Amino acid sequence: MTFLRPVIVPIFSVLLFISCNPGPEERSAGGEALGTTYNIKYYAPKDLKLNKALDSIFERVNSSMSTYRESSDISRLNRGDSTVVVDSLFREVYLLAEEVYQESNGYFDPTVGDLVNQYGFGPETGPKIIDSVTIDSLMQYVGFDKLQLKGNKVIKASPEVYLDFNAIAKGYAIDLVGHYLDSKGVEDYLIEVGGELLAKGMNRSKEAYWTVGIDDPQQQEERVLTAAVELKDRAMATSGNYRKHRLDPQTNTMFVHTINPLTGFAQKSDLLSVTVLAENCALADAYATAFMAMGYDLSKMMLSRVENIDVYFIYAALDGEMKEFVTPGFKEVMTNL
Repeated sequence: MTFLRPVIVPIFSVLLFISCNPGPEERSAGGEALGTTYNIKYYAPKDLKLNKALDSIFERVNSSMSTYRESSDISRLNRGDSTVVVDSLFREVYLLAEEVYQESNGYFDPTVGDLVNQYGFGPETGPKIIDSVTIDSLMQYVGFDKLQLKGNKVIKASPEVYLDFNAIAKGYAIDLVGHYLDSKGVEDYLIEVGGELLAKGMNRSKEAYWTVGIDDPQQQEERVLTAAVELKDRAMATSGNYRKHRLDPQTNTMFVHTINPLTGFAQKSDLLSVTVLAENCALADAYATAFMAMGYDLSKMMLSRVENIDVYFIYAALDGEMKEFVTPGFKEVMTNL
């Protein structure tokens, strides 16, 4: 399931200098990819050319898993093409998605794409008729357990099962960029794609860990940071809808709409924002989506059984006040703005 992501603003200074030192220098790369923007800060020798490698990585991800590209493997699968042979990227994302699907008891479900389209959030733009008959009809094709991966072939229980990796593929692409930088001996970098991040090493210009900020959802008109985090060789992803949460006039409770993959219906969520720290960005991305669908209470229960995940929740309490929940591991890396 895809959610609008709040912009996470990396906090770092841009240092311009001329150096005769042949060692690593502060470098940057930026542009558009995967339907959003990306920015990368890293320290490497001048002869490391990153742009072509980035283009290649993003193109491979799009060719394999973009539902917005008709010729991609996933789009062909969704049209019922049983001859598709998926690549190693697709396989890895499939297995990661299956892991989170099982851990979340189905709240992270990449087969929810037809529902996403029905509500007007997917590549098939514009909301359509939403009623119990329509939802019941679509729900018979929802469930990751309706898929099997056999070798490099995806077997669907029904041709109508629609697969959508948008809630994990962007994070996975960030991980691929990180792997590429690792392979080139780059030890210090911060990768940001559409507000999701992966950091390694240090921000050498500040002689400190990479520091990033999280938006305050109470600020409607201007962007104000509510927290800052030192990313220490970890990934961070946020799911939520800061600036479109609403107030229920009957209960005076704030909520955002999200689609429950177990029922198919949009529901009121008391979670306004979920920020996840994980060892890689694909898992951070997927768990952030799962938590938003689960809501505050179920998410807290799930945290007791998953490892190497830390979270920062902003949620609406029963009295309508906005409150925070922070795991100890997340609290350790929070720093002053």
